[in-house]
Amino acid sequence: MEHEHEHGNHEHHQHHQGHGEHQAHGGQEAHAGHGAHAGHAPGGKVSWVMAARATLHCLTGCAIGEVLGMIVGTALGWGNVATMVLAIILAFFFGYALTLRGILAAGVDFRSAVRVALAADTLSIAVMELVDNGVIALWPGAMDAHLSEPLFWTVLAISLAVAFVLTTPVNKWMIGRGKGHAVVHQYHH
Repeated sequence: MEHEHEHGNHEHHQHHQGHGEHQAHGGQEAHAGHGAHAGHAPGGKVSWVMAARATLHCLTGCAIGEVLGMIVGTALGWGNVATMVLAIILAFFFGYALTLRGILAAGVDFRSAVRVALAADTLSIAVMELVDNGVIALWPGAMDAHLSEPLFWTVLAISLAVAFVLTTPVNKWMIGRGKGHAVVHQYHH
């Protein structure tokens, strides 16, 4: 009898845990298609398409920041290192800003949205920036190319493409563990 009582409490506990997960979605009614989110559960199967979308999201913010940083640094006559630092700072800023925009639109308070964006994008943007700037730094003549030269835009495009290819597996791994853009996705119903 004692065993049955414990089992009954266990089922009751599981029921409340499931209820808490349901409430964590902000009381949204759009749960009918929740099975489509199975790829975000830790240990769940994550498609390469899902990882590529998350990476493309980060890449967009990084590209905006990179280009703006290069334009501002060049316009102000800054050297290569200062311009690259500005570009990296702006890449992080715009990467986080794009994520924040979506989370805030879902009605999440600013402080919580910032935490979600930091958790979702930091590793992805860091890997992307390391690869992207590494390609630019190592490409002969790229650091000294001006915005008006085709070499600047060609190397930038190649560096972003390489960063995309190398960051996508990182995002796939993170989403498969319930981290990265898996955290953001719950707000995109």
